[in-house]
Amino acid sequence: MTKPAMLWGGRFRHPPAPELMRLSRADASFFRLTLYDVDACQTHARELERAGLLQPDERAAICEALAGIAKDHADGKVSPIATDEDVHTFIERLLVERLGALGGKLRAGRSRNDQAANDLKLYLRDGARRLAEEILGLQEALLAQAGRHVETVAPGFTHLQPAQPVSFAHQLLAHAQTLWRDVERLRDWDRRAATSPLGAAALAGSAIALRADLSAAELGYDAPCENSIDAVGSRDHVAEFVFVAAMANVHLSRLAEELFLWSSRQFGWIELHDSYATGSSIMPQKKNADIAELARGRAARLIGDLATTLTMLKGLPFAYNRDLSEDKRAAFDALDSMLVILPPMAGMVATMTVRVDRLLAQSTDGFTLATEVADWLSRRGVPFAEAHEITGALVQACEARGIGLQDLTAADLAAVDPRLEASLMRALTPQAAIAARSGPGGTAPERVREQMARLEARMAEQRAWAQAYTGPRHLPARDARA
Repeated sequence: MTKPAMLWGGRFRHPPAPELMRLSRADASFFRLTLYDVDACQTHARELERAGLLQPDERAAICEALAGIAKDHADGKVSPIATDEDVHTFIERLLVERLGALGGKLRAGRSRNDQAANDLKLYLRDGARRLAEEILGLQEALLAQAGRHVETVAPGFTHLQPAQPVSFAHQLLAHAQTLWRDVERLRDWDRRAATSPLGAAALAGSAIALRADLSAAELGYDAPCENSIDAVGSRDHVAEFVFVAAMANVHLSRLAEELFLWSSRQFGWIELHDSYATGSSIMPQKKNADIAELARGRAARLIGDLATTLTMLKGLPFAYNRDLSEDKRAAFDALDSMLVILPPMAGMVATMTVRVDRLLAQSTDGFTLATEVADWLSRRGVPFAEAHEITGALVQACEARGIGLQDLTAADLAAVDPRLEASLMRALTPQAAIAARSGPGGTAPERVREQMARLEARMAEQRAWAQAYTGPRHLPARDARA
C-alpha cells in the first residue's frame, strides 16, 4: 500500500482536515511540471554532492531513480495520487518508495518556494520557444501568400471605408510584422526570465546550496537571481509572459476579423479551403470561418488571464504567499490557448484562395484614386489645401454622374478646373497609385519585395533563437504535434 507523503507537518499535533487538503492540493494541470521538477531535482542532487551532503554513489542513485520516475511518468506508468499535494510531494513519494531513506535526503537545502518558482519558469522558457515556433508558422503562411500577390491590386481601408489601392501582399505583411514583434517580445521576455530561483530556498537563501551559479547553468539559465526574496516572491515574469501571449492573440483576432470580411459574400476576396472551414447544422449552403471566430474568442480569455495575474500580484507582501499558486492557471491557459489556435490559423491562411479579379475590381471603388489627383496637382505647384478642394469637387462631379475617376475625359477634368490636364489620367490607375508609393515602408512592389526579404532574414534569427535553447525541453516539438 502506498504510504501518503507530506513535505510539512512536523510541528502539528493533528493531521490536516480533508477540506483543507482539497483546497490545498494542486490542480491536476499543475502536474504537467513533473519533468521540469525532475530536471531540477537532478541538478539539486549534484548541488548536494558539492555541499558534501551526498556521496557520489548516493547522488548517482538518486539521479538514476529520478530518471526512472521521469520515464515512468512519461509512459503513463506512474501518476499522482490523492495524497500527493503537489508535484514536489509526488516526486518525493516515488523517490522514497524506490530508494528508502536516501530519497528523503534530496529535500535538504531547498524549499517548495524556490522549486515552484523554478518549475514554472523552466516551463515558460520552454513554452516561449514553442509559442515562437507556432507564430513563425503563421508568419510563413502569410509570407507564402504575400509572395504570390506582390503585384495583386487590392483596396486598402481606413475606418473600414475604401481609402487607397495597395498591394495585397502589403496588406498580408502588415499582419506578419505584428507577429514578428510578438516573437521579439518573447525573446526580450526571456532575457529577463533567464535567472534561476534555485538556491533562494524559502526566502533567505540556502545555507547548503551555495553554488546556485552552477545549478543555474545546468538548467540553461544565464545566472541565479540577485535577490532570494525577489526570486520566490515575484511573478512579474509570469504576468509579462501572459501579456505577450494576450497581445499575440489580439493580433490573431485582428487578422481573424479581416479573414471574416474577406471571405464574406459581400467582399468575396478569398475562398477558404474546405478543410479549414465549417458548416451549419441547419443551413446546408453555409461555409464559416470558425477557426477565426474561435481565435477571436480566445483573445477575450487571454485578456482575462492577464487581469487575473496582475490582480493576484497587487498588494502581495514579499516573500512567498500561496496566492501565487494561481500563476500556473493563467500561464497554462495562455500557452495552451495559443498552441491550439496558431496551427489551424496558419493552415487557413496557407490554403485560402485569393480572388485576384474581385480585388482588382474593388480596388477603385469609393474613389480610392482621389489622393492621386491631389498629389498630381501638388507636384505641379498647387498648394495641397487647394488641391484637396479641387479633388473634392471632382469627386462630387463623378458622384453626380455615377462614374469613377478613371472614367473621366479630358473635357470632364477641364470643366472642374483648367489645371486638371489630360495627362492626369495616367496617374488614375490602381497600378500607378501603388507604384508611386515607393518610399520606405510603402506599398510599391519593389518595396514590398524588400520588406519580405528583410522579414525572412529576421524570422531566420528568431528560429535560430528558438532552436538554440539549452534548458529542459519537454513540450512536443512543432513537427511532432498531433
